Amino acid sequence: MSSIISHEALVAKLKHLPQPKYPWPNSIHPNFLEARQSYYAWIDRDYKFQSESARKKHKSHNLTDLAARGFPYLRTLEELRPVASYAANGAMMDDYFDRCSRQEMLGIVQHIMALLKGEETEEPINNGFLRQWWVLRQDALQCDIPASIYRRFIDTIADTFNGYAEEKAYYAANIIPPLAVYTLIREATSGAVPFCKYVCMQKDYRRLPDAILNHPHLLRIEVICALLIGMHNDFISLPKELMRPGDTMNIVKVFQNEHKMPLEEAYMAALAHHDNYLKEFLVLQQHLPRFDDEWKNMVAEYVEDLGIMVSGVYAWHTNDTTRYVPGGYVEGEFGG
Repeated sequence: MSSIISHEALVAKLKHLPQPKYPWPNSIHPNFLEARQSYYAWIDRDYKFQSESARKKHKSHNLTDLAARGFPYLRTLEELRPVASYAANGAMMDDYFDRCSRQEMLGIVQHIMALLKGEETEEPINNGFLRQWWVLRQDALQCDIPASIYRRFIDTIADTFNGYAEEKAYYAANIIPPLAVYTLIREATSGAVPFCKYVCMQKDYRRLPDAILNHPHLLRIEVICALLIGMHNDFISLPKELMRPGDTMNIVKVFQNEHKMPLEEAYMAALAHHDNYLKEFLVLQQHLPRFDDEWKNMVAEYVEDLGIMVSGVYAWHTNDTTRYVPGGYVEGEFGG
């Protein structure tokens, strides 16, 4: 009971503080309910290694809505499936392996990447967690993702998981990282760079040449998207993470520790830091490189849809009422 009261007291303490705001609209994919049903089914099939309580909580989180809100313009449910699977399975993996070691996490990443790259072709019959990464690859092949987009997508999934591994050392030691280290790790662990790569599957963006998609200007915008999503997740999960030892990868905790600030002052400083990245995004959006006439309008729309992706992910966080409340989050059950 006392932990619930302290959580409510923290929520009340922080409630009057301003929240992130984005200038982009948010929507949701028309097939979001079908994606949810698939998600419920594969939890029942492939996550039997988790407790019944954990599975029930994961279902209530509707994690496939992260992708449905981030990618409202995908043409079909088939195109939504790979990125919805990544969003849901990745978040559940983050929960399950919450307190595993850095070395254990790196070994898990190696196995996942072998499945995503097709180096391991056999379906993992006896391991539902790994099976879902095999299924993601099959779904991607079925909806004809261009090879270059798929490669960028899975390469950045590897970066996300490697970020999970690096943060484990800070969790295990209950150490809050300095801002510079937090920034590097949170860029990865926000999980948003793979989302940025998958935005190319919407509309006609898959036609954009690699020289444009790999341009430093657009790559910087992707990094900013990842940091905006990582930080706004930190604001939302802050009451939970203030209550749990080891949850050290939070921008408010970083500011509080680095500048010896009271909690509310640290929150406002962290929000200003977030808003500076948002301002940088908008400046870069307004001053895009002078690409050829054939591409400049498409690039402008693509960058706008990166912003809509950020806004959609934030809409999932603010609409969710189950994941970051007392008893709602899933404690790590991995035992080694």
